[in-house]
Amino acid sequence: MTKSRSSARLLLRAAVLLSICFLISPADAGFRKKRGGGDVERRAEKEGAGRRPGRKERKRIEREKAMKFAKMKAEGQDQISMTKEAAELRSYELRKKKKKGLLRRKEASLAQVLFPGASPEDYQQGEPIPAFVEQVESKRTHLPFEFYDLPSCPEPAEKIQKRFRQRKNLGSRLMGYKLRMSPFNFPTKDDKGCTPLCVVEVGGKKLRWLRKLVDRQYRVHLTLDQLPLLMRSRELNYAVRGYPVGFKAPPTFTGLQEDEFYLYNHIKFTITYREEPEEFEGVRIIGFDAHPVSIDYMKDEDMKTVAQDTNLEASGKTDGWSKCKADISPINDPESYLKLRSGSSGEALKIMFSYEVHWQETDIPWADRWDVYLVGSPDDEIHYFAIVNSLMIVVFLTGAVATIMIRTLKKDIAGYNEMQTIEEAQEETGWKLVHGDVFRPPQSYPMLLCVLVGSGAQIGSAFFATLLASMLRMLNPIKKGQALTAVVVLYVFCGVIGGYISARLYKFCDAKAWKRNTIATALAFPAVIVGMFMVLNIFLRIVGAATAVSFLTVFFIFLLWGCVATPLVFVGSYFGYRADKIDVPTKTNQIARYIPEVPYYANPPISNLLAGMLPFGSVCIELFFIMSALWLHQLYYIMGFLMAVLVILAATCAQVSCVMCYLQLCVEDHRWWWKSFFNCASAGLYLFLYSIWFLASKLELVGILPVMVYLTYMSMISLAFSLFCGTVGYVSCFWFTRRIYGAVKVD
Repeated sequence: MTKSRSSARLLLRAAVLLSICFLISPADAGFRKKRGGGDVERRAEKEGAGRRPGRKERKRIEREKAMKFAKMKAEGQDQISMTKEAAELRSYELRKKKKKGLLRRKEASLAQVLFPGASPEDYQQGEPIPAFVEQVESKRTHLPFEFYDLPSCPEPAEKIQKRFRQRKNLGSRLMGYKLRMSPFNFPTKDDKGCTPLCVVEVGGKKLRWLRKLVDRQYRVHLTLDQLPLLMRSRELNYAVRGYPVGFKAPPTFTGLQEDEFYLYNHIKFTITYREEPEEFEGVRIIGFDAHPVSIDYMKDEDMKTVAQDTNLEASGKTDGWSKCKADISPINDPESYLKLRSGSSGEALKIMFSYEVHWQETDIPWADRWDVYLVGSPDDEIHYFAIVNSLMIVVFLTGAVATIMIRTLKKDIAGYNEMQTIEEAQEETGWKLVHGDVFRPPQSYPMLLCVLVGSGAQIGSAFFATLLASMLRMLNPIKKGQALTAVVVLYVFCGVIGGYISARLYKFCDAKAWKRNTIATALAFPAVIVGMFMVLNIFLRIVGAATAVSFLTVFFIFLLWGCVATPLVFVGSYFGYRADKIDVPTKTNQIARYIPEVPYYANPPISNLLAGMLPFGSVCIELFFIMSALWLHQLYYIMGFLMAVLVILAATCAQVSCVMCYLQLCVEDHRWWWKSFFNCASAGLYLFLYSIWFLASKLELVGILPVMVYLTYMSMISLAFSLFCGTVGYVSCFWFTRRIYGAVKVD
């Protein structure tokens, strides 16, 4: 009965479905097909567009793109202009940089890579956009100055709007960065012809100093909507940040016996914007360019009556100038260049500054406005090659360590453990022979060794925490002031780690002056760094450099050092001394064993120098990019590469230290404590020598003080690098000796 009912229900459902199908006429079906055909096709296109192409399809698309852009390059298409073709070529050349994350997830733009979480700012018609002046700096000196230290127009009196303010941090103060309004006005979409700004008189020392700035190729840096100012050249396919203070003409150009110096006193600003009412309201800034012009306005009669530092634009005195009118755009003409030279009777030089603004619309999206700043930067593949080179060193060392651990040590331990008679035990040789002395605490300067190891552990943990914060997008390395603040703060908080490690090692040495050791750990490395910095700051203050630190900042550093860093080191030391003493597998003899003579190349400092080559060699390629970012003003933002290099460096130091320690113990030399530290710490010496090579070959520094600044900072970096490598080597040797001597039977 149940089966018949279910069969009847199925038949009824089938009949209903058939009747519905027959009720639909062919005309209706054709009408619906005709009406919905476009939707179906569009849906199919969307599905096809959303479907991920296969491997062959991707290769075909890549070949077509490569051919297309190669043809554009052959036809002379530049990469730095704001045209659609140049933007496409830039995007293609930088396609490998538009990725981020541990798994290299593809991103839509460089803005998401460089400034994650940043949102565009929209401006309305006529709304003033503030431009900020940064340091006036040069690659040839690394002694930046404030913009308003130069002969220039006075700083505007109005305050910075709240939405444009930037938080002041310790790193920005240490680097001398100050947010100051520029004397130029940029109302949104408001073109300006030649607009006089002010008149300044320059003479005597100020004029000679200005000539020196021009000679040393100083450049003025501005930002608009957080976008740095650029100078572009489509003919040379070249873009550079900032505009020069002036230029120098050789005698072959002027016909004089010496060089002539000229000043750029008129700036042509070009602001590129995008306007898309369907997507957003207002205007978004895409580009900020400048073209400097040198022009002598002295022939104008009004120049003789205008007072010095008068704000001509604010006072409405912008009319009546023969060479600067709204319909006249000054050009660079050799006949009208402004010479930086006083009058015939020694009177001061009178300079009028002016500017003009042009707004140009573009189709380039806001997210791609940073592409031009990375044109010409090294490809990410070079970073990959550097890491592969470092990995080859690690693989080589891993093979050496594996050979020692698996073959040699296993064979030695098996042979030692099979010794049964007293005669065989007395005939033992090699590294087991020094089992009674290998854990003898260092007899020379044990406190100094513990302080150095603790300081190195503090430096390494702070650097690791900084890189980890950058990878987790908690810190933006592009903002150098923020990054430097994070390094200083994390170093202070990592004082707990430095104090703990120093205390545990000092307790192992059976030393009693734990207070002295803790104070030395807290003060030694910071005292050296702060001392060098303070001496350098005196010279920077004398020359008036922008990087000279104020007394308030120095006081804050000492406050942070004395009230936060030192107590944290004491906290770590407290837990270190409370912990149990480090156990070792063998007992120490009362009388130290005689150490036989070893070859000269196995003794310090030759053995230290040989061992330090490999740790330095594992990072030397990536070190070039870091040095370029520090001293050549290039962008370095890929912290994942730096983290990989840090791990490779630590692994290299550990393996080199283990191998050198094993070879040292095999020749019956049990004094491995200081040697294990200096074997890897010598890499800091190679870093300092590399910095000298970089100074001689890549930098064109002029003057004694710039060289002193460079060598001072590089010596600080080399010292920190040396302490970190030495700490890794020391800790690795300690672990290595405990492992191998714990595996043998010792009576």
